[in-house]
Amino acid sequence: MTIIAYQLYCSRNFPPLSDTLAMLASAGFKAVEGFGGLYADPEALKAGLDANGLTMPSGHFGLDMVEKDPGRAIHVAKVLGTQKVIVPHIGADQRPSDAAGWEAFGKRLAAAGKPIEDAGFTFGWHNHDFELADLGGGVTPLDLIAAAGVDLELDLGWVRVAGHDPVAWIQKYADRIMAVHIKDIAKDGEAVDEDGWADVGYGIMDWAAIKPALDAAGISHYVVEHDNPKDHKRLATRSLATIKGW
Repeated sequence: MTIIAYQLYCSRNFPPLSDTLAMLASAGFKAVEGFGGLYADPEALKAGLDANGLTMPSGHFGLDMVEKDPGRAIHVAKVLGTQKVIVPHIGADQRPSDAAGWEAFGKRLAAAGKPIEDAGFTFGWHNHDFELADLGGGVTPLDLIAAAGVDLELDLGWVRVAGHDPVAWIQKYADRIMAVHIKDIAKDGEAVDEDGWADVGYGIMDWAAIKPALDAAGISHYVVEHDNPKDHKRLATRSLATIKGW
């Protein structure tokens, strides 16, 4: 069964959350993906999801919480019914500068995820573009994270922004990808007020090639994302329609 979720971070500038959940349910979504800013009261969040017939099969959790208070992360995931716990980012000031540093970071991630996995959850990392930089010999930070045994939520838009072919990366790590971010990129010079992102199906991403690659890899958990939409209802409705059209 294919999961088509919506990353709630897209709607952070359109409060209140209750209205966003109602909008997404009305648009036809059945699932969402959470992020750290929403977890202060997981019981209230779960009630909001339930009231709108929504589930949260995956969520982004800060590395700080996962490392320092895994019990809290596990509690939040249990309350929300979240099965996939994903660390989404590391600040520029904390990023390693060479292959040895990234190899160590991958091991650090794997260690941080062990209590999560031991509790029965899937643990992974969500990429941006900086993890696809060439560290030498074609090796990237994302390769070293994966080599440490960490599963991936592959953000296809950021892969493309980094100058890589999303299809090649889907094929490379087919057995390690727990979910994908379905994200589109506007044509050069367009959507400047939306940081150059586009609704799914309205940009330059080659979905006609990507979708068969996802199918061949057995990847069926899609998460719609746009980092800075001017209209989140437009994003939700148009993106969902595109994906259902596949």
